[in-house]
Amino acid sequence: MSGAEAETDVGLGFVEKAKRVLPGGSFGNFPGEIVIREGRGGRVWDESGKEYVDFLLGSGPMLVGHAHPEVTVAAQARIAQGTTFFTNSRYGIELAEEIVAAVPCADSTGSEADLYAMRAARAFTKRDKILKFEGGYHGMSDYSLMSLAPKRPGNFPQPVPDSAGIPRSLRDEILVAPFNDLDVVTGLVREHKSELACVIVEPMQRILPHAPGFLEGLRKVTAENGVLLIFDEVVTGFRLAFGGAQEYYGVVPDLCTLGKVIGGGFPLAAIAGRADIMAHFDRGAVGDDGFLMQVGTLSGNPVAAAAGLATLEILKRPGAYDRLFATGRELKGALTELLKRNGLTAQVTGEPPLFDAVFTGEPVRDYRGTLRGDAEMLRRLNALLRERGILKGESKYYVSLAHTPEDIRQTCEAWTSAVEVLAAR
Repeated sequence: MSGAEAETDVGLGFVEKAKRVLPGGSFGNFPGEIVIREGRGGRVWDESGKEYVDFLLGSGPMLVGHAHPEVTVAAQARIAQGTTFFTNSRYGIELAEEIVAAVPCADSTGSEADLYAMRAARAFTKRDKILKFEGGYHGMSDYSLMSLAPKRPGNFPQPVPDSAGIPRSLRDEILVAPFNDLDVVTGLVREHKSELACVIVEPMQRILPHAPGFLEGLRKVTAENGVLLIFDEVVTGFRLAFGGAQEYYGVVPDLCTLGKVIGGGFPLAAIAGRADIMAHFDRGAVGDDGFLMQVGTLSGNPVAAAAGLATLEILKRPGAYDRLFATGRELKGALTELLKRNGLTAQVTGEPPLFDAVFTGEPVRDYRGTLRGDAEMLRRLNALLRERGILKGESKYYVSLAHTPEDIRQTCEAWTSAVEVLAAR
């Protein structure tokens, strides 16, 4: 048996083992047929030895690339001194300081992200309802898994649960609106302002940029009606700009949530916002009745914080975002041209660091617009690309600082071949 055959057998062995020990044969993140062994820079290798240009990037955290030497050294140095203590650590404090300095809405910061942000909004306003947008992803809480990806979208503003096990009573606490429809949102906020705690939104929802004036309108109507505005920047934070989407788009919310990039590849999330709202995490400031309990075994983990600090230090360097956006623009433009040249009805939507193709000629402004796209065409293209050594998620390309001209060249070659096959079918 050759070395390549042996590696293939090893890879298949893990796939079969996963089917025996994991529901559905995977951790729920990505199809179980791919088992990644290692990553360096903008590339990964699976257990069978196959190499890919990686636009999955761990679902986005690896903005500076896999195993970046500076991030690796920072994490290894911290590990050698102990990995977790359930106390404050200098690394967690220093990372919080960096976030507060970088993010426009932040007077102070904490951990756990979307769940805590919504809870903080309810504590501050003393109201219960949450308004979210159909197709918006805000984590795995019961509140968040309403109208994330409904196969049969309902009537606005009624939510549709996306998971079994969500209490029926919760449906009365969620309002759902179409992304980019400011008239609908304005009407809902005004109608429900006496019971509405917050509006939570991804400032770029998945790969859908906001329509001109939409975020500005959200900021205006929430402020006028005493409703908090939360930006879910778990994806866009430190990706679109060092200050996130709120810096990039010039709209400042009351609270924001962060994740992915700030952990440098380790599990870490944060909520940041106005000091008067964040004070609810401090019993001494608000008393027992206003206090929001926040406890986590790995909160402020020093290893994750050290990796995050090293990542942010790289991103702060002159030219980092210019380079990231230049790579994204080149890729986005090449894919757009290839689809057009081959006569495929499609559009490439998103921002340069985060985009994908939607196979439709109709406008794509919201979740229901994406449903009009030919999902089977996208699945075929993704499968063709994996065969050609390009790894991406089912609905987005994440671009990193580590992607090289050679990565771009190989990606464009793979796109050329895959799109030609797709067009021929």
